[in-house]
Amino acid sequence: MTSLAQSLQHTEAQARHALLEVEAYDVRLDLAADEATFTSVTTVRFSSRGGSTFVDLKPVSVNAITLDGLPLDPDTLDRGRLPLETSAGSHELVVDAVMPFRNDGEGLHRSVDPADGKHYVYGMSFMDAAPTIFACFDQPDLKAPYTFHVVAPRDWVVIGNAPGQQVEPGVWEFEQSQPLSTYFVTIVAGPYHLVTDEHDGIPLGLSARASLAADLDKDADELLTMTRQCFDEFHRLFGIRYPFGNYHQAFVPEFNAGAMENPGCVTFRDPLIFSSRVTRGLRIQRATTLAHEMAHQWFGNITTPKWWDDLWLNESFAEYMGNRVTADVTEYDDAWTHNAYARRQWGLVADQRPSTHPVAGNGAFDATAALQDFDGISYAKGSSILKQLNARIGDDVFFRGAIDHFESHRFGNADMHDLFGSWEKAGAGDLSEFTSSWLRTAGPDALVLDREASVVRRTPPAGAPAERVHVLRVATATPGEAWKIESLTVAGDHTPLSARAGAAVVLDPYEDTWALVQPDPETVTLLKDALPTTDDARLRSGIWNNVRSAFHNAAIDPADVIDLVESGMPNEDNDDAVSFTMPWAISKAAGLAADPVAARARIHEVMIAKTASGEPGSTLQLASFQAAVDSATDAGTLRAWLAGHVPDGVEVDLDVRWAILVTLASLGQTTRDELDAALAAEPTAKASVEHSRATASLPDAEAKAWAWQRFTGEADVPNYELEAAGLGMWRSGQEHLTGTYAGRYLDALVDLEQVHAGWVLGTAVRSFFPITALSDDVVARAEELIAGRSLDLTVRRNLVDMTDELRRRIAVKKAYGSPT
Repeated sequence: MTSLAQSLQHTEAQARHALLEVEAYDVRLDLAADEATFTSVTTVRFSSRGGSTFVDLKPVSVNAITLDGLPLDPDTLDRGRLPLETSAGSHELVVDAVMPFRNDGEGLHRSVDPADGKHYVYGMSFMDAAPTIFACFDQPDLKAPYTFHVVAPRDWVVIGNAPGQQVEPGVWEFEQSQPLSTYFVTIVAGPYHLVTDEHDGIPLGLSARASLAADLDKDADELLTMTRQCFDEFHRLFGIRYPFGNYHQAFVPEFNAGAMENPGCVTFRDPLIFSSRVTRGLRIQRATTLAHEMAHQWFGNITTPKWWDDLWLNESFAEYMGNRVTADVTEYDDAWTHNAYARRQWGLVADQRPSTHPVAGNGAFDATAALQDFDGISYAKGSSILKQLNARIGDDVFFRGAIDHFESHRFGNADMHDLFGSWEKAGAGDLSEFTSSWLRTAGPDALVLDREASVVRRTPPAGAPAERVHVLRVATATPGEAWKIESLTVAGDHTPLSARAGAAVVLDPYEDTWALVQPDPETVTLLKDALPTTDDARLRSGIWNNVRSAFHNAAIDPADVIDLVESGMPNEDNDDAVSFTMPWAISKAAGLAADPVAARARIHEVMIAKTASGEPGSTLQLASFQAAVDSATDAGTLRAWLAGHVPDGVEVDLDVRWAILVTLASLGQTTRDELDAALAAEPTAKASVEHSRATASLPDAEAKAWAWQRFTGEADVPNYELEAAGLGMWRSGQEHLTGTYAGRYLDALVDLEQVHAGWVLGTAVRSFFPITALSDDVVARAEELIAGRSLDLTVRRNLVDMTDELRRRIAVKKAYGSPT
């Protein structure tokens, strides 16, 4: 019944909002009776102005439905909608249904931990998924309080949006929550390991699978310390107390997103509980994710967008505040440098795709359409623009406006006009030109230094001109002198800027504005000497983003990138620079070079030397060794590392061991039997994912067929394993094995929504895309498919993006590599 459901259209949501007011939900779940399904009995009390409407319901089967005590015919349920005829006044709807446990990270997801066979459940109600858990009016602007009653196996703990307790073995009762949008509702249930604490009157909790108990305990102090610090800072900035009772952070398996901000019970992907040694960058990523979700408790949870097309407000605000608060009050004061490496290119690349869209005002006609714009533009670009706005209006006005927004719409809904109205009311002045230029116009301006004319030229995005003013800094390196930093305001099509001969000039290295900035040809050459001379990590991150943007546009030779790796990386002391730059340099710059083998070998030598020279046991040494493993081509070296013969300070833990095995697999220097034995020796969730990646990476027909079965649904696997299989399948140098799959992939897209759904559908399209098929014929065939009308919306959007990526890789290869 669930596969035929349709997505709610905006016009339908507006009509339903005008008709109904939802007073309360009472939800009874029995999670103990079956491993494939669960019973859900939902009582919804609502008032109507009188008229026809529908409730959203996506069950396996229906036991009974009543409206005001009178039975309704379950057979009227059509494509996830149950029609209702309502008179003016109050009503009570009761739906008793059997719902599916899912394994795609949506709805009520149930998974089995391969480490110990224990079962775990969590709810992800985001974007059309709530009706597979309980009957509801599933749209963000019909908020209501929830009361949950849950029956679960006796050895399980159950956590929800509101405080709850076990009243008898296996029976859990929860208090009524604050008013919530349907997409925030969650239940986390299973034999989870718990850690509890309290801060400033707020009960705190952490949970993870039992097999991760020791790892959670090890990291609990850091996680709870950051939680306390962030709460104190958000309370200081907003002056509004966290209003949702308990604050529990649940680390759950096979979660699609980084996290979900459910009030009272935030869910995170559980790889963020580290079972192996990790870099500082990964700890910063976890810290900013934690702060991001805490920011949502105010922006998103207290005040929620009316419709999905304003979801960017949630994400942009939380992205900005998450990085800012992490940098300001936690031990990770270099969070903005991490952000430059981890998020900037995500947003810039998305903003250059054919699918680019304005940050705001996208007018998503239904929830599925809105999900397509849940991308680097909504997060990274929106955050950057809010940071610019803060610099323009100042902290005082920025936060007075935000506070007014929260207070004016407490536990309610609002839109972009409401927020910007609050900022203008607080003293920001007329922001209409700002919103028009920066938020309602798609694409980045291109800023380029024209040395001969001594100007910076600004080119607005094609077809969408905007009179944007860029306030930024310029870094200049002259041989024998210290780097010089100057301010520059770029207004109009060209702005004067003199560049001395022999000086490297880097525009916007501190990312003060949002623009596509690339180094001019002379600067590329000069940076090979200038890059190692600065000890400013933020400046170096800006340089690398300039270089990556140029590469994305085929404006720099891969050979120059390898030269910059050789000159810059030996002196690099920020492990984010290594962790984020080297995988890109290995897979793209070396992979598309005229001689990929030689380019990869040069990178490998740099990383071997950096591992040897690094402080033993440091995270910088770990990042360098990880890059050395990824770039290795000698099986003997890899086998020696696998046997424990590694540099002093490196530990061959589970993550390192599987990284070596994946590289060996891609080189054809291991077997299925060895990979299966490694998994059997340590049958963890992480090992299962890496086993999938390694198996699909093997250079033989059987391995590619094995991966393909996961794409077609012949083998049903969890979402992480599906993604790993796709990424492993398409390896450079294995085109003789994968060549025929490019056409089969495109053929399969027409009906792929019958195999995969929701978030995982997009994952399948991206991870199994034939990215190594550097052929104009593949691009042409994909473009023909895109131009037709046969593709699901999610499939089409992801195919558009991946085809653009392939087209750009081909452009680099044609410009600088050997002919394809």
